[in-house]
Amino acid sequence: MNTPGTLSLEQEFQLKILREQVENLSPNQAQEFLLEAMRQLMLKDNWIKHTFKECCLQL
Repeated sequence: MNTPGTLSLEQEFQLKILREQVENLSPNQAQEFLLEAMRQLMLKDNWIKHTFKECCLQL
């Protein structure tokens, strides 16, 4: 089992595929891609916070 600070083998593979996909993006496309990735990470953070809050309220 991996520690929280490391990627699984599957995640490493996904990262390699993503790296190959973004290699040829224009600067504008890369900026849009980065902004969308950050938006999705923020949504994930919100979901985790909400889930944790709901979990703690049920105790």
